[in-house]
Amino acid sequence: MASLVSPSYRFTLSPSLTPFRSLPSRVRAFRTQTRLRLSSTMSQAPPPLPDAPASSGDGEENKQENDVIVQYVVLRRDLIGTWPLGSLVTQGCHASVSAVWEHRDDPLTVEYCSPDKIDSMHKVTLEVKGEPQILNLAEKLKAGGIAHKLWIEQPENIPTCLATKPYAKSTMERFWLVPGVFSQRPSLLAVTYELSSLSTAEALRLA
Repeated sequence: MASLVSPSYRFTLSPSLTPFRSLPSRVRAFRTQTRLRLSSTMSQAPPPLPDAPASSGDGEENKQENDVIVQYVVLRRDLIGTWPLGSLVTQGCHASVSAVWEHRDDPLTVEYCSPDKIDSMHKVTLEVKGEPQILNLAEKLKAGGIAHKLWIEQPENIPTCLATKPYAKSTMERFWLVPGVFSQRPSLLAVTYELSSLSTAEALRLA
C-alpha cells in the first residue's frame, strides 16, 4: 500500500541588499510638528460663526404682511345656489359699506380708505353654513370686541351677510384661533358659477 509523504521545504532568511535608511531629522521633526498641530486643532471646538447682520428685509416683509389692513366678509353658504349671484354680491356690498361707514372715524378705517391705499384694498370672504351660524358668529364677534355689521335684508328680515370693520390681519388671525371660541371656524368661500352659459340679458338680470 503506497504511502504519501509530504515534501519538506526549507526557508532561509538572507540579509537584504538594500538596507533601510532612517528618515532625515528634518522630516521627522516636520511630521511630528504637523501631527501635534492637527491633534491640537481637532481637540478644540470650532470657532462660532459670526453673527449674521440683522436683516430687516424678511422680518419687515412678514410684519407688514401680517399687519396689512383687512376687512372680513362672511356669507351664508345655504343661500348660494338658492339666491341669484347678483343678490349675494349685493348683500356682501351692503355689509361691507355699512361696516366701513359706521366706523369711518376709526384710525384703521381711515387708513384703509386713504388715497394711497384705496386702490389696493384687502378683503377676505368667508362662509358659514346658515342663519344660526351667522347669528352665532355675530355674537362671538361682539363678545370678542370685534366691531362688525350684520346685514339684515329687508323687508324679509333675513340676516344674510356679516362684515367686520377694517382690522390688522394679525389681530383677526389671533381672534380666529382663540381656544374654545369656535367649534368650527368660518371657512373660505368656495363657489363656482357657470356664467359663460348666461346671456348678457340674464347676467344683468341676476345683478
